[in-house]
Amino acid sequence: MNPIRRTREVEEILIARAASDGDGVQLKRVFGGNDLTRFDPFLMLDEFGSDQAADYIGGFPSHPHRGFETVTYMLEGRMEHRDHMGNVGNLQAGDVQWMKAGSGVIHSEMPQQTEGKMRGFQLWVNLPGAEKMTPAAYNDLAAASIPRYTVGALSIKAIAAELAVDETLIKGAVTGLSTDPAYLDLDFAAAQAITITLPAEYTALIYVYEGTTEIGESAYKVGAGQLARLSRGTSILIRGAAGARVLIITGKPIGEPIVHYGPFVMNSVAQIEQAIRDYNAGTLVSPQL
Repeated sequence: MNPIRRTREVEEILIARAASDGDGVQLKRVFGGNDLTRFDPFLMLDEFGSDQAADYIGGFPSHPHRGFETVTYMLEGRMEHRDHMGNVGNLQAGDVQWMKAGSGVIHSEMPQQTEGKMRGFQLWVNLPGAEKMTPAAYNDLAAASIPRYTVGALSIKAIAAELAVDETLIKGAVTGLSTDPAYLDLDFAAAQAITITLPAEYTALIYVYEGTTEIGESAYKVGAGQLARLSRGTSILIRGAAGARVLIITGKPIGEPIVHYGPFVMNSVAQIEQAIRDYNAGTLVSPQL
């Protein structure tokens, strides 16, 4: 039986690939699709970014979800969210929306600009089977409300987290979820190495969206547009070059079957078929009081 290494190393590199979603929105799919168990509890990460309105103006018209959470993080631009519960939110630069689809939500995500840059990310986080049919809910986080930390020349935006970076305890805006996700945006003003401590069994992903980094004791080079899936271990060693910007995504695996069909993520084919029937019958979402 091989012991778990303390420092994690790169186990897999994925290159973000061009894709189209919604009403013709051009984006980069960082990961998602087949064999999702290796990312558990995460399901998908998209990066969107363009200063050409034609690439984003169609937005994401009304569509359903069931069985997971979506996390939208805006770097630039303005995007309006509307859902069946009557919620309306206007995400602006730096804002985050953490939405639990649960048993069902029908919502739209539409640009509130006709020119200029729109840039950001959407992460899908799975829900355990026991939580898939709980009521939908969402949490809009204004940029100013999201905790920020400074570690040397490194600026950390803590969307979700309860972990340590070097000797600094990082606590994010979102905590207490069953998958214990961490979602950090790192901005290296100068070259610096840091160590992140986390449970050995947690999944750990690193997405570099600007600049270059070196990961692990092997100093594996990872550049912009690349995602590193790491081996198990109790710490992450990352060296960011000056100007590097990096997403750190970690979480507790759920360890349940994942059956994914379009906007629905459940534990069995039968549950997916029920979701489709519910949507077609107009009963995917519960009436709101």
